Amino acid sequence: MALISNEFVQAPAFIGVVAAPHLYVTDETPADLEACENLLDKAFGAARFEKTVERLREGRLPAPGLALVAKDAGALIGTLRLWQIRAGDVPALLLGPLAVAKAYRSRGLGRRLMGDALFRAMAARHRAILLVGDAPYYEPFGFARRHTLKLALPGPVDEKRFLGLELKNGALKGAKGLVTPAGARDLPLHRGTWELRRAA
Repeated sequence: MALISNEFVQAPAFIGVVAAPHLYVTDETPADLEACENLLDKAFGAARFEKTVERLREGRLPAPGLALVAKDAGALIGTLRLWQIRAGDVPALLLGPLAVAKAYRSRGLGRRLMGDALFRAMAARHRAILLVGDAPYYEPFGFARRHTLKLALPGPVDEKRFLGLELKNGALKGAKGLVTPAGARDLPLHRGTWELRRAA
């Protein structure tokens, strides 16, 4: 069943998400940046900057319209960003990191962020998404290892966690070779204390 047109696949697992008026998903703004980075520090620690997928994100801006935050009455409690990449010669997105504040986990906020992000990506006519993450969590959204078998990341990775999703049928069929960054470059002049901490 097509969500946008007959060419595009409907991503599953949009149901069962939290529905409360004070909890909402919206666009990340520059004012959210430090809170996002603090949340990611708590969720993943400083080692997150050493991960192979960080090589595809560092020095880049998220894809336009695809940096999302979850908030509770204005307080930031979740973050999800997607980044422009090339899967070999195929334009695609890289999903992650996804993080939800500890007190709000197991309430469907991660699924809500995923659902909103996938819908936005399809509406913007993106064709495919890659990620490195837990297969049991992401497979219900349609991600699968079979889409990345001919692709390589710029560093070591647990291949079982390297997954892909076709937003358009067959988008990753011919994808092979190295995954490389493709998004707009970031100028870190607006960064705060978290950027200095990262560089230390």
